[in-house]
Amino acid sequence: MKQTCLNTYPSEIIDRVGMSLRKEIGENCLETVLDEQIKKMPKAELMDRYVDSFEGKISSFEIIKFVKSIFQFDLDSTPIIDGHLGETAVNGLLDSHLAKYEKDINGAVIRQLINQTVGINLDAISALEGSRISLFSKEQWVIRHEQDLFVVYTGEGDVDAKVFPTPYFMEQTGLNGLPEELQQLLTDIGYKYDETVGSCYYSNPTGEAVPDSFKGQTMGSILKVIQTSYKHL
Repeated sequence: MKQTCLNTYPSEIIDRVGMSLRKEIGENCLETVLDEQIKKMPKAELMDRYVDSFEGKISSFEIIKFVKSIFQFDLDSTPIIDGHLGETAVNGLLDSHLAKYEKDINGAVIRQLINQTVGINLDAISALEGSRISLFSKEQWVIRHEQDLFVVYTGEGDVDAKVFPTPYFMEQTGLNGLPEELQQLLTDIGYKYDETVGSCYYSNPTGEAVPDSFKGQTMGSILKVIQTSYKHL
């Protein structure tokens, strides 16, 4: 396989995405041009192009490998309960659905299926890249960078969530907890602020996983505070 300057992505994935890009840019485009395009590409688009390169013949193995390599989320460690198959591994459920689509399968459909079965919204994760928000979900880190400012930490089954500042944020601001403006925004949507630990906590009273809309409100509140007050950090 050809070498690539994109050391963060496996070369096999870069090769497949590069083939897709060459069809648009031109077969003779420079490797450096492809690298720049891929480097700026959102992870969801990267997945779309990767899936398309298989022309409808992608397997659950390739999907799971991609999600682990690009989104750093291990689907294999997340057993699920399916009404038809009982307790099953994710690859078993993906294979059963892939067989129905044949050549109509695409990245968006696969991401929707993963969200429905495992509760991981890859579109939302892709949109959060560069947001400076760390995310812990399904007992593993989904997004985490050294200079992130806040952490969203979800408990088992996504029934509860906690938001707290990172050590980097506290070092840069001198604060020992969430800033007041973020406390207010989060309590407005149902969180409770705990002064003793400097974090906000929410537990769904129904005992069910919090819906994507609530997760979106949470992330939106944090992003608003970052953009208005802390993007300089």
